Amino acid sequence: MKAILLVSHGSRSPKTKEEISDLVEILRQRLPEVIVEFAFLEIESPGIPEGIDRCVSQGATQVVVTLNFLNAGRHVDEDIPAIVLTAQKKYPQIKFSISKPIGQHPQIPNLFIDLINGV
Repeated sequence: MKAILLVSHGSRSPKTKEEISDLVEILRQRLPEVIVEFAFLEIESPGIPEGIDRCVSQGATQVVVTLNFLNAGRHVDEDIPAIVLTAQKKYPQIKFSISKPIGQHPQIPNLFIDLINGV
């Protein structure tokens, strides 16, 4: 069974966790055949290891760590892959993959155009 773990940076603002939770609920509705969980790199909980544990406890055999980060950087290039590598050692039977940051998606320019036109 496939799981999506939506990973965000984390923030002290409670609004951030609420927004992520709302997004995950939408994804769950649109992808009912997929496990969808969220986690944060720092500051907020659940952390990435706990998010992975949640996916595995629900029967995931594949976990797609989906990066809710706009661009590459130390967290995307080093920190998150290191956490996923640790999880791979803990769960060798699970297939792990990591998405690119959302800023590298080809539809991002269109999203920005929509935002600009809406102002």
